[in-house]
Amino acid sequence: MSQDSAESSPSSSRDWFFPSPSFIHSTSNSPQSPNYPRKFSTIPRHSRSSPTDSKPPKTSTFRSVSSSGSAAYGDQKYGRGRRRIELIRRSEKTAKQEKEGPVLEQKRDVSKAVSGVKTAIGEMGIRVFGQRVKIRWQMASYIAILFTAFGSLVHKNFSLHNQVIDLQDQISTMTIRLQACNTSDTFDTISILQESDHLSSKGLKILALTVSIALLSMPLFVFKYIDYISKFRSSYNCSEKVSLNKQLEYRVDVLLSVHPYAKALALLVATLMLICLGGLALFGVTDDSLADCLWLSWTYVADSGNHANSEGMGPRLVSVSISFGGMLIFAMMLGLVSDAISEKLDSLRKGRSEVVEQNHTLILGWSDKLGSLLNQLAIANESLGGGIVVVMAERDKEEMELDIAKMEFDFRGTSVICRSGSPLILADLKKVSVSKARAIVVLADDGNADQSDARALRTVLSLTGVKEGLRGHIVVELSDLDNEVLVKLVGGELVETVVAHDVIGRLMIQCARQPGLAQIWEDILGFENCEFYIKRWPQLDGMQFEDVLISFPDAIPCGVKVASRGGKIILNPEDSYVLQEGDEVLVIAEDDDTYAPGALPMVNGASFMHIARPARKPQKILLCGWRRDVDDMIVVLDAFLAPGSELWMFNEVVESERERKLIDGGLDLSRLVNITLVHREGNAVIRRHLESLPLESFDSILILADESVEDSAIQADSRSLATLLLIRDIQAKRLPYREAMVTRGQRGSFSRGSWIGEMQQASDRSVIISEILDPRTKNLLSMSKISDYVLSNELVSMALAMVAEDRQINDVLEELFAEEGNELHIRLAELYLHEGEELSFYEIILRARLKREIIIGYRLANAERAVINPPNKNERRRWSVKDVFVVISEKE
Repeated sequence: MSQDSAESSPSSSRDWFFPSPSFIHSTSNSPQSPNYPRKFSTIPRHSRSSPTDSKPPKTSTFRSVSSSGSAAYGDQKYGRGRRRIELIRRSEKTAKQEKEGPVLEQKRDVSKAVSGVKTAIGEMGIRVFGQRVKIRWQMASYIAILFTAFGSLVHKNFSLHNQVIDLQDQISTMTIRLQACNTSDTFDTISILQESDHLSSKGLKILALTVSIALLSMPLFVFKYIDYISKFRSSYNCSEKVSLNKQLEYRVDVLLSVHPYAKALALLVATLMLICLGGLALFGVTDDSLADCLWLSWTYVADSGNHANSEGMGPRLVSVSISFGGMLIFAMMLGLVSDAISEKLDSLRKGRSEVVEQNHTLILGWSDKLGSLLNQLAIANESLGGGIVVVMAERDKEEMELDIAKMEFDFRGTSVICRSGSPLILADLKKVSVSKARAIVVLADDGNADQSDARALRTVLSLTGVKEGLRGHIVVELSDLDNEVLVKLVGGELVETVVAHDVIGRLMIQCARQPGLAQIWEDILGFENCEFYIKRWPQLDGMQFEDVLISFPDAIPCGVKVASRGGKIILNPEDSYVLQEGDEVLVIAEDDDTYAPGALPMVNGASFMHIARPARKPQKILLCGWRRDVDDMIVVLDAFLAPGSELWMFNEVVESERERKLIDGGLDLSRLVNITLVHREGNAVIRRHLESLPLESFDSILILADESVEDSAIQADSRSLATLLLIRDIQAKRLPYREAMVTRGQRGSFSRGSWIGEMQQASDRSVIISEILDPRTKNLLSMSKISDYVLSNELVSMALAMVAEDRQINDVLEELFAEEGNELHIRLAELYLHEGEELSFYEIILRARLKREIIIGYRLANAERAVINPPNKNERRRWSVKDVFVVISEKE
């Protein structure tokens, strides 16, 4: 600007602008004009006011402003203003030096610290031979000093940047007051301020770019240093096998493995560091503010396509670097998310999630009985609209669900939930909410009986160790009766045991003595027809049991749970027993909500009729096969059979070995009273061996699932079926054929003279009871009608389901299967009525009470199945002496 233009500028304004100390400080310390305040203050006053002076030197914009308009500066007001500005600038410069003194000292200290670090690092290599332990602490301290120094520098520069921002705010305020001043002077002043601010911010941007580059390169130096230290230590000490970098890798691996959220936190920290370093780098290469650069860095990380609008080599290079880092970050994030989702789905697929249920039935283990057990539980829960059954076994969840789906049962609203786990682990038991289950069923494993019972014992120990306690009871399936005492000792009152082999053995013996009893037990044990229920009826208090018998039109009472005797269940009590308060009635009914006591019906009194029980006769029984509890079966047979009976044992076990096994099992041969053992050795599936036996002379033949093949249900059933057919064929060839026995109405639609017809004739002379494990074999035997059968797995499953629904039923079953007490019998109708007599079912019940028997059903002469708990009990009908009745009475 020339002097003429300066002299012609207006100077009449009274509102003089006196710059603040911060303003003078910011302008006087411009990086490009460090000597400007000195030149401004040394210009003589008369030279500034002389109109004949030559052109002022062109040093800077602010210089031209001060030298223009000499006439105006000669004014007293201008002189006073200049002096004030100079004084303020000098004071501000002094203040600036005082403020920058500590900063310069701190920078010197940092440089000294850095040099000290370098010196210490050099010395550390010399001292490492004797001080290996101190190296790690010194290295950590030096790294901490470096980070502290860099942190202090960054903090100081950011504080200076904040001061610049404050100065900019003050400048924007002061620009309003400059409106009264010379327009050209104002513009020049603003340009000077902008230039000085640009120079100061440019230095800060260079520092930010330097810091970002230093922080990015620091991990590389750290890794190189660690590798150098590891090589140095390994070369000096050959006995140390683990290097420092391997130790660090191990620590990182442990951190990521032990802490589940370590990977996510590491990814979050990496993302934040990338945003911060990218923001600093952008701040150093662009004119945007730091906040805008941080936000722009985040957009580059989140979307790699946002860097396309960058202009200039520096911004483009930084933006591409940030976008590349963002792609890596999001790739790792997608990997973590994908792994988390896959792990969760895999956990659900393998059954690792927790079951949040209560009042459910919990089944522990897996065996061939599971299908029948689930079916019975589904039938039992049908009246409630369905229930929840949880199955936990040491199998894959998908395999269990696939096997259950193959069963093709109608679960009637019951949901079956499978989980993979071990019942011996408390964590797995808690996973299936064992403490909230209303019943826990422990299935026996297929295989060795002792190993299976030992595992059941350990499972009971695990269940009793649950800290929360158990709400329900435990039903344990055992394979050997001798192990029952141990399980009850461990479980105490929580445990109810069902010994599978013992139950099946007793059922086979009862069915061998009374043909047709197998079907009766199948109806009573299952939930499909009628079963046992116990319930209290206050309106029956004070009533005799004789009247209670005919008080239920839809049920048949058969016992009382006596409250005064600690809840003991008495089957078939005396007629004179009077129900007391708290007593409960045991009945046989279709369901627990299908019966209720009603008014006493009008029943004719039972006329006296002599009911004589048939005398027991000696029997001849053949036992084919060998099983581990055969000694217990012999004891039961000795209690049931009449004196003089014979028990033939036909199997492949050597006779001397048999006696040893029977004695080891606890059988005292000298204490057998009613039976005599006859031993024969042979294979039951070889016809020549069977023909050596007098098969036509046996009253009953029991075909056992031999212990050599009992692990495979199909092989055991195949062996039993082959033995059955061979025995029936041999019997048919030895017995005279009676054509009249093969009729269409009674035996089915088989042609005269067929081989099945001959076998059916032989079945009228002797009863064959086969132990069947697979339900599919049951259909073959039921269609041929050449043998009664005992479906062992299904009957045991029914008993387990009944005890799981109501543990009190186990006492009833134990008495019905025991050698003493009450049991089920099939009686001829001639013991209770005459031919053609017309009676109601209630009247027959009262007649049976003359011998303290309870009739629970009947089977007509021309019917194939018995009817348990018949309807319309007060309806009179005509009976035949060929009919039979199912009764509960004391053992004969």
